[in-house]
Amino acid sequence: MLSVIFTLRVAILPYSYPYPHPAVTTDIAVFTLRAQKLQLLLVKRASPPFQGQWALPGGFLNIDEELEDCALRELQEETGVTGVYLEQLYTFGKTDRDPRERVISVTYYALTASDRLKVQAASDAADAAWYPLDDLPPLAFDHSSIVELAHQRLVAKLNYSTIAFQFMPETFTLTELQGVYEILLNEQLDKRNFRKWILGLGQIEETGELKRNGNHRPAREYRVKNPDRVEIIR
Repeated sequence: MLSVIFTLRVAILPYSYPYPHPAVTTDIAVFTLRAQKLQLLLVKRASPPFQGQWALPGGFLNIDEELEDCALRELQEETGVTGVYLEQLYTFGKTDRDPRERVISVTYYALTASDRLKVQAASDAADAAWYPLDDLPPLAFDHSSIVELAHQRLVAKLNYSTIAFQFMPETFTLTELQGVYEILLNEQLDKRNFRKWILGLGQIEETGELKRNGNHRPAREYRVKNPDRVEIIR
């Protein structure tokens, strides 16, 4: 009889703890370049709290789920976006960051070229859209702080990694690549110095093709040697 009661209790309460446990979520800041601007992917919340307000894609971690798997799942479920470069950012855990309960968020930032994207709101998101980073709407929870830190990390890594290549299409010209760096750094770069530096890294290679842009001379096309990785360059 006791064994039957014990079995029933285990079936009804598979996880029972003597002390309260916080919930865990993942939130993702997804960046791309559109219309010559750095833009951020946001979703409009369909349910309370902050119903109708814009937020980062994200959601609760399943008990048997890896953190990165949760981030990728939530991103796909809420926006339809897949195949992005994903990197863990920081853990946000202030006691009052979520009005529902104690929630700790393991945050990520993701980068992708705009030609790979097809955004479509789904799951518990009422809408999904791109916003220029310099013109964001008010964000739910503490997501403004997450976005600020993600942007700082992205800009800092430009100096010692190939992270900017994650914004590039399969093939590109050196002028297009320089344009990406200028958008991310928000400054003009010397053309000659940039080309010397970028070619000296040994991270891109010529495709053998030329690209014509208007009446300008055809420009050599390049591709990233290891497009699925971000290399440390110094």
